Parts: sequence; C-alpha cells; structure tokens
Amino acid sequence: MRQLDSIPSADGFHMPGEFELHRRTYMIWPQRPDIWRLGAKPVQEVYRKVAEAIAEFEPVTMLVNEEQYQHARRVLNSKVNVVEMSSNDAWARDVGATFVRNKTANEIRGIDWRFNAWGGLIDGLYFPWHLDDQVATKMCDLEHVDCYSLNHFILEGGSIHTDGEGTLIATESCLLSKGRNSTLTKKQIEQTLQGYLGVDKVIWLKNGIYQDETNGHVDNMCAFVRPGELMLAWTDDPQNPQYVYSQAAYRHLAGVRDARGRRLIVHKMPMPEAMYMTAGESSEIDQTPFAKRRPDGMRLCGSYINSYICNGAVIIPKFNVPQDQQACEIYRQLFPDRIIIPIYTREILLGGGNIHCITQQVPQ
Repeated sequence: MRQLDSIPSADGFHMPGEFELHRRTYMIWPQRPDIWRLGAKPVQEVYRKVAEAIAEFEPVTMLVNEEQYQHARRVLNSKVNVVEMSSNDAWARDVGATFVRNKTANEIRGIDWRFNAWGGLIDGLYFPWHLDDQVATKMCDLEHVDCYSLNHFILEGGSIHTDGEGTLIATESCLLSKGRNSTLTKKQIEQTLQGYLGVDKVIWLKNGIYQDETNGHVDNMCAFVRPGELMLAWTDDPQNPQYVYSQAAYRHLAGVRDARGRRLIVHKMPMPEAMYMTAGESSEIDQTPFAKRRPDGMRLCGSYINSYICNGAVIIPKFNVPQDQQACEIYRQLFPDRIIIPIYTREILLGGGNIHCITQQVPQ
C-alpha cells in the first residue's frame, strides 16, 4: 500500500453511492463494557445477526480485538471472515477508510481521515481513540489499495452521504462543530470534501436527529436511495422536538438542485416513537472516566434512515414499535429489487448508534 500525497478528485477518483455494488463489507466487533451493557454480550448477538444477514449477499469481514478473537470466531458462522485488529470501539463506518473509485482505471483507493471520537476533548464520547484512528490505514492494507491520508482533518463516515454522481449531503451541526475542524471555515471544509470525495456540490442541512450524540450525523437523518432521490426522517407531531429539524430540512431539500441540475425527490420516512434508556439498562453499563455516562432516561436516537444497503438487500432497524411496519413497507417500495431484512437493534441504540454506522462498504 502506498501513502499518497495527491488529491483523489485530481486523480479521477470519487466516492460511490452506498446503493452501488460492493465487493465487501467491514464491521468491528463490540466489547467495551462502559459503552455496551452486560459486557457487550447482548449487542454482540445483534452484530452477529447483522453480519450473517449481509454475508448472504456479499463478503463480510469482522475486525476483532485480540481478547475477543476466539469467541467471535466461534460465534460467527463460516461466511463471515474474522480478522484480528485493535480498536477502541465498534463503529466501522466512522473510523474505517472511505473508499473512492476511478471507473476508467477500474481502481479503488482509500481515504484515512482523522478520528477523535466525535468531538475529542470538547464533546467526544470516549477516550482514548488512538486505535480507532489507525483502523482506516489497516483496512487499506487488507484491501491492498493505496491510501490518501489527511493529517489534520477530522471526519466520520456517518457524517457524509453521496449519490455517486457529484452530490454530497451533510449537516452543519456535525461538520461545523467545535470538536472537529474548528480552525476551518465552512467553505474550507466544503472544498476538502469536494477534493477528496470527488463531488461538485455539497447540500448542507442545519441539523440531524434531535440529541444525536454525534452532533447530528446525516446518516441518521437523510440518505440517498439513488441519484436524485433520497429519504428523510420525518414526524408530523409538532410536539416532537425533531419536528422543527425535519420541516426545515424538507423545505431546504425541496428548493435545491443536485450537481446534475435535478430537483430532488424526497421520501418522508416516519420516525419511531420516542425511546429512552431504562434504569435497568443503564445499571448494566460500567461507569468509567473513559466513556460518556449513559444514564437512566437518556433519549435514544432511533431512526429508520440508518439502514445498510448491500448487494441484493437492505438491512433495516426495527425497534418493536408501531412504526416498524410502515417503515418496512416504505423500504419495499423504494427498493423493489432488493430483499428487506429488519433486525431488532435496540441494543445498538443503547451504545449510541444503529446499523449504518457499524458497517462500511468497499465498492466494486
């Protein structure tokens, strides 16, 4: 693997859409007890189900810390490739490489952004994060692809979403937060995204999901279904604090065009009813000075937008609430050529995330 000093867009590379073909999916096995309850055993079972569901449609590699390697190898079925790799937690989308593609040359390369646990010492969620910050380069080694490395630009994979045709969507609440690239202007951040992801237009939403611990990752709020078409987290309840965010996002999206001049088609995806950490769940998570406390009554940022589009299927979260059925039906309408696979993911929510942010795809 070579470390490259050039800019991906100048080399003819761009970030594909998630809905395009993948050659592999990466995940990272959860284990830390100050993020996950009961020593992470319940959430490991959810990760197993997600990994094995994806593995029916494309190769899956699970990255596992040394102390969990033997256990993970025995728990996961033989379709999941298990590789020992050090990490601080289990968010493959956010810490892993962003893969870009040059269609003409039929070549894939990776981008190694900096990672500081969603805000570093200002409002980050755990410490330290140095092992997570090394995952992207190691992932490029496993894929045998060259790597662009940014020494001073912080970005998580869940904070960006692209249509693969020159348009990227992100939130100001996340990318302009003080804990990330506070010395850069919005224009400078946008220029970096354009240069490294090969996009021509960045569509900015003000906010993501209400009280999202990532400062409002776009992957919980809005995602492309295909070029020119996306889905948006939605509520019709004016009493829901998310109502103002979703209304503003819809108005903005309805008034902009994408990089190719298209008006966007916006599908409203209902949000699940409000969910909260229970006292029992909170008491089962270790309290340490190295991770943000997860108290009784904490609002969980559930969203059906945070799904994973893999080859031939869409893995979507369900929460055993009335909105699950409607969300499944909307996904079937949006992806008629793919199998819709709902998986109960409350255990991932308890750690602050959902399906999309535990997976990272390598494009075909």
